[in-house]
Amino acid sequence: MAEVSTANTLKVFHDHLGQTLMVWFVNPEDEFEAEETGDEVILMKDREGRTIGFEKLNFVAEDSIPLQVLVESLPS
Repeated sequence: MAEVSTANTLKVFHDHLGQTLMVWFVNPEDEFEAEETGDEVILMKDREGRTIGFEKLNFVAEDSIPLQVLVESLPS
């Protein structure tokens, strides 16, 4: 299996019991603070204030359908 560069890796975590969906654009360990938006979304930020991920609260996926994630890169 080829080694994956974590610099360009999108990380997605679905907590079925906690009903949350977390998406990280960089290493989650770089999180310095979190900011609530008021729309059941929490933005995770690094020390420079850049958004490095988000958490969607009350995310419910249908039990009968596996959660699938599609990522497309648009042409530059």
